Amino acid sequence: MDSPAATASLRPLLHRFPLPPRPAIRNPNPKPISLPARRSLLLLSAAGALLPLPAVGIGEPVVPTDGSIAVTDRVFMDFSVCPSYFRSDRLLNADFAACPDSEPIGRVIFGLYGKIVPQTVANFKSMCTSSGYRGTLVHKILQGQFFVAGRQGRREKGEVQTPVGLARNAETVDPRAFQLKHLRPGTLSLCLAQNDDEDEIRLDPDYRNVEFLVTTGPGPCPELDNDNIVFGTVLEGMDVVAAIATIPTYKPAEGIRQFNDFAEFIGDERAQIARSLWNRPLRTVFISDCGELKVAKPSLSPSLP
Repeated sequence: MDSPAATASLRPLLHRFPLPPRPAIRNPNPKPISLPARRSLLLLSAAGALLPLPAVGIGEPVVPTDGSIAVTDRVFMDFSVCPSYFRSDRLLNADFAACPDSEPIGRVIFGLYGKIVPQTVANFKSMCTSSGYRGTLVHKILQGQFFVAGRQGRREKGEVQTPVGLARNAETVDPRAFQLKHLRPGTLSLCLAQNDDEDEIRLDPDYRNVEFLVTTGPGPCPELDNDNIVFGTVLEGMDVVAAIATIPTYKPAEGIRQFNDFAEFIGDERAQIARSLWNRPLRTVFISDCGELKVAKPSLSPSLP
């Protein structure tokens, strides 16, 4: 047995060279790990299938996967140019559909998503089959983005008058109607945020919004998402859409834009009226004819937004 004096003499060495830690004591008879039986695994998987799926994050597109994005209806629109619109001898009450020297641009065939937004599709079809859009101007072109048609007003000015009995569209206030996005050229959308109908028309109790836009490309238009209702796509005639997109438009000078911004800042209502003339095509493009094409069986669109 070591003496106390020897132990005291070893203490400085122990501080300088500490002993290694003791190894952990292992259980000589460990219990085997029991795995769940096959029946238990089946019950667990069945229970997991009954649990609710996680909610979709805010801002993520919710696209149905049950085939409801199928094209249920097809309509056509013929677009033309009326060179005599600005002539001084043109009859003031003449309808655009009766333009004597119209120059055809071509036909566009739209596929409509009747299972996603049935009321929007039904109203658009009704406007086409009743010739409600016939003689209507393409009144705004934002080059590289979209063009707009279907502004309401006077027929002789190339504007729309909705037919009597057109249903009120409750989908304009339904969040589920805004799930499809403007991802590619040829997307057909009900114009809500970009709508430029006059206030006195929109305040009418019988007002029905029928203004629509078509994206022209070359890329997506995310600025239109969540504010306008996508309800169809171009099936044929993207060359016609591209031809309309290249028509020159009125663009004010930078000084006029700055003056308009200042007028809007101080609350001058004339600023908004003047701005409504921007991006107007310098050629008179109008819908010379429209109607419905019968669909034997709903099918998926080849250019689905």
